[in-house]
Amino acid sequence: MNNVPYYGMVTANVGIIQLRDFTRNANREVKNALRDLKDKGADKIIIDLRGNPGGLLNEAINISNIFLEKGSVVVSTKGKIEDWNRTHKALNHPEDTEIPIAVLVDGSSASAAEIVSGVIQDYDRGVIIGQRSFGKGLVQATRSLSYNSKLKITVAKYYIPSGRCIQEIDYSLRDAEGLAEKMPDSLRTTFTTQSGRKVYDGGGIMPDIITENDNYAPITKSLIRKGLLFQYAAVYRHEHSEIAAPKEFQFSDDDYDTFISWLKDKDYDYQTKVEKTFENLISSAKSDKYYEGIQSEIDALQKKIHHSKEKDLVMFKDEIRERLEREIATHFYLQKGQIEASFDDDPEILAAVEVLNNQEKYRKTLKGN
Repeated sequence: MNNVPYYGMVTANVGIIQLRDFTRNANREVKNALRDLKDKGADKIIIDLRGNPGGLLNEAINISNIFLEKGSVVVSTKGKIEDWNRTHKALNHPEDTEIPIAVLVDGSSASAAEIVSGVIQDYDRGVIIGQRSFGKGLVQATRSLSYNSKLKITVAKYYIPSGRCIQEIDYSLRDAEGLAEKMPDSLRTTFTTQSGRKVYDGGGIMPDIITENDNYAPITKSLIRKGLLFQYAAVYRHEHSEIAAPKEFQFSDDDYDTFISWLKDKDYDYQTKVEKTFENLISSAKSDKYYEGIQSEIDALQKKIHHSKEKDLVMFKDEIRERLEREIATHFYLQKGQIEASFDDDPEILAAVEVLNNQEKYRKTLKGN
């Protein structure tokens, strides 16, 4: 499998490289993608590390080296055994030390992905966008056991150039049940990037520009969970021989009305958080013997909060339509379609394009202004 499953142009001058793993040859794949994108006119780059669980340390070092001068410290490891105390530097000539970069991370970006994003942040080499990363700053090694099995042991912690370790769970701190605890904010130490911006240890990589996670409405979640958006995309694919390119494809209002008609005999009911909370309220009222005194008010409120599937289809039309566009584009163009159809509504990509094309904001972000 490719470490870079996709790269392409988001706009006429902004390219994107999706890096999903740090296995063998990840460095080469990123370098080749960067060169190709620059040939296509990219003068700014988005590196998408969302959902990347990490992998080989040497690949993280070499990928960081693509954008950093030879000799730059990338990461240090420190363990109880001195043999694990090492400092890893960029050993090769860089590919490009000037091109503006935006790195996308989320709560599933871990380990090697955090090294790369942390290094980019510590050297003020690019802007980090998204949500706080996972917080895995540990190094493991394997030891052979009998029956062809392996024991994986934590042997060191890694520290990025500012001197911080991004490990969030402190295994030396245990609660009353013996479970490891996260490092409390009060114990976190302040470090600085090359330009003097404040950064902190013990909690993953905190983005320079924070965006919110997708928080879909209950009806959208229900349509996704029950596979109805996928099913309708298959129907749409069967009825249409072709569609516009993923970046241009639009699911029209007439198309949406047809989708609503198709849903009429489908089961996609759901319960909202408000309705669940209300059920608990009724249960508590009955348990505490208050129910009879407030029953009329409860009945009136229950009518107001009861959801209507038909109204929700209209109220949350935009987000449902966006998901449909992605599903349909996937059926026509596979993975490329799914990715490119998201360019116009992906909050991290939109934020990256905005800051990369606003060089004053880009510079101020890197200076901490």
